[in-house]
Amino acid sequence: MIAQLTRHTRLLEIVGDMIKVKARGVALGDLATVENVSGDRSLARVVEMDGELVSLQVFTGSKGLSTDAQVRFLGHPQEAVFSEAILGRIFNGAGEPTDGKPELTYERRIEVDSPTVNPMKRVVPDKMIETNVPMIDVFNCLVESQKIPIFSVAGEPFNELLARIGFQADADIVVFGGMGLIFDDYYFFRQAFEDHGVFHRTIMYVNQASDPIVERLMVPDLALAVAEKFAVEEGKRVLVLLSDMTSYADAMKEIGVSLERIPATRGYMGDLYTQLARRYEKACDFEGAGSVTVLTVTTMPGGDVTHPVPDNTGYITEGQFYLHDGIIDPFGSLSRLKQNVIGKSTREDHSQVMNTMIRLYSESQEAEKKKAMAFDLSEFDEKLVRFGKFFKKRFMDVKATMTLVEALDLCWATLAECFEADELLMKQELIDRYFPVSR
Repeated sequence: MIAQLTRHTRLLEIVGDMIKVKARGVALGDLATVENVSGDRSLARVVEMDGELVSLQVFTGSKGLSTDAQVRFLGHPQEAVFSEAILGRIFNGAGEPTDGKPELTYERRIEVDSPTVNPMKRVVPDKMIETNVPMIDVFNCLVESQKIPIFSVAGEPFNELLARIGFQADADIVVFGGMGLIFDDYYFFRQAFEDHGVFHRTIMYVNQASDPIVERLMVPDLALAVAEKFAVEEGKRVLVLLSDMTSYADAMKEIGVSLERIPATRGYMGDLYTQLARRYEKACDFEGAGSVTVLTVTTMPGGDVTHPVPDNTGYITEGQFYLHDGIIDPFGSLSRLKQNVIGKSTREDHSQVMNTMIRLYSESQEAEKKKAMAFDLSEFDEKLVRFGKFFKKRFMDVKATMTLVEALDLCWATLAECFEADELLMKQELIDRYFPVSR
């Protein structure tokens, strides 16, 4: 209590948005208030400690800040409001409401920096989350409690895809975290959730490009802490959407430079993998409770999949959805948990249809290469080329929307348009049951 009342009245150093002050009894991650000589106040967060020398990141920046400013430590780390009242609300990266609705002063608060779940307490994922995106539902299922990113290059409609999954997915609660969003993207997400009738069960934490960079680092922690509480205490199936994790990593890099830390690959700090893993590992199916599923966007600068952020992400997550040229690429995408649900919680023909469609599409690409090199195509090659065009238009297009059953039926219809039944090399009993008789 005494430490919380103590005011430190001299800043030792101001570098960028970082300030340094001498203090005792402070913990890493603690919040503080910084009051300038003009009376203006801002929150700050402890980001580094060296004995009694404490470095803080000032939320509103250090512009105009005097070395005579006063610092008062609050004695606790970042907290988030948790109650039913936060559903349908929008918060900034500091956890403060920004939607103009009533304050939540008297609601319960929780710490956001909790450890990940003991692996021994995790349930093996075996429930599918239907997204109505055929390239996901049919070929790379999203499984409840999975952690998986959308790898995308700049300029692709990754936010549109993320929002569509958010309002189409079978989930009880959607928690959205936006990092470094321009206003147009923020407004798009808000409007999309409102227009499709899911805003009442959505919670949004948004850090816009013009907001303090330190808040960008807190958005995933706020979103995941609240999601975990809803899953554990309320038994909810929670879908967490985060965009964009590359922006999050860039914010870590910027703060690391301000702290004069030695960078590793391409300027990113050496703990990049650890920091990303701490967030992704919040995805979990809790025994006797609900689940947290984490779906993120990770943009690849220059389309480089070996960039440190997507490269490290690939070692942490359970696959990825690869978005480029307005399509979800079946060869670049992967869901390592799909075998837990395909044919078990989905229709019996799912596995055979998935494998046959991908095999024939792969062969169609070879036929296209022969055609491009002016080789003669066989009758079957011509069928493959036709099938490839149908497959790309009907399934790979990022705008394609249909239920899983509709997608499987369309797969059979597409196969029947292009091939004879005996050319499919599938189980006869499935062909007898699902292959359209009339063409």
